[in-house]
Amino acid sequence: MLTDRINALSESITIAITTLAQELRAEGKDILSFSAGEPDFDTPRVIKDAAIKAINDGFTKYTAVDGIPELKAAVAQKLKRDNGLEYAPNQIIVNNGAKHSLYNLFAATIQNGDEVIVPAPYWVTYPELVKYCGGTPIEIETLDDAGFKITPEQLKAAITPKTKMLILTSPSNPTGAVYSRAELEALGKVLEGTEIIVASDEMYEKLIYDGEFTSAAAVSDDMFKRTVTINGLSKSVAMTGWRFGYMAAADSELIKATKKLQSQSTSNICSITQKAAIPGLNGSADDEIETMRQAFKARRDEAVALFNAVDGLSVLSPAGAFYLFVNIKEVEGDSMKFCKELLSEKGVAVVPGVGFGSDGYFRFSFATDIESIREGIRRIAEFVASKRG
Repeated sequence: MLTDRINALSESITIAITTLAQELRAEGKDILSFSAGEPDFDTPRVIKDAAIKAINDGFTKYTAVDGIPELKAAVAQKLKRDNGLEYAPNQIIVNNGAKHSLYNLFAATIQNGDEVIVPAPYWVTYPELVKYCGGTPIEIETLDDAGFKITPEQLKAAITPKTKMLILTSPSNPTGAVYSRAELEALGKVLEGTEIIVASDEMYEKLIYDGEFTSAAAVSDDMFKRTVTINGLSKSVAMTGWRFGYMAAADSELIKATKKLQSQSTSNICSITQKAAIPGLNGSADDEIETMRQAFKARRDEAVALFNAVDGLSVLSPAGAFYLFVNIKEVEGDSMKFCKELLSEKGVAVVPGVGFGSDGYFRFSFATDIESIREGIRRIAEFVASKRG
């Protein structure tokens, strides 16, 4: 009864681990979960107030499929102010979260046989959606010593006549790696003369701890023309459940195509969310964003130090996002086995690296309180010590 493509689709491993941890906790077990990819902060009051006003004003009807004009204007202003990018309204569409943006983009551009370059470690959704839309993910392995970032040489070697797209994520989920302007420029040089689309996922843009953020589309005219910028407010403004994402592209025909698809699938995103997103985009919540960023930075610094003090473990200090990608190769090469035993024996839930295309690691989210982080790492240290005899 089911199609081959849906049967081939894997469930998100991050959601699966988070759900399992919740079920075990509901059974009364002492579980510490570091698997969820969402801030532990509440949505800022200014955003809540905008939503409440929208409800009280009766703003509860259908809207334009691609978003109300004032919201698209807020997206455009944000991109110009923060990223130096200028887009017209017909070059922007708002979606039900960035995951929806990615699905619409892939569905509109990827055909059977197309290859999509996916640097690993990658967010679990990228290769699954590529395959669902008929494409073939071409993984490029990156390692600790390269800061988990692809090089121009790796990119050049991966390109074939079938290459349709390159997916870039900065800051990265799961590693927190951030590409510098110079690194993006070098990658852009490799793409010159091709028709390869760059899907630039910039969801963690506001959560930078070292260096500066550069949008892929901002490094050259050529990159601007080929890049689809994907972003939202889930991580930076703690709006995960509100489901707000957006795409911006120089190619207005591409945006028009995704709008056509959205008109036949979800139609407009929640009208209340659209009103609420405006203060999240226009700077009204910047103080709350900075408070959150500073808290994450302090947690990052302590967690990195604690992990690197554990014999057998190592971790790079991430420049952005709120994850640590911990190297466990000296302890166990099978990350799924490691994580299952850790959850069973110590009640600590982390996500195995194999789900991100890199076995021998696990992802640890520090988007939780510092006491839980300390206790979690203490339990992990005990577990590792027992494994090493």
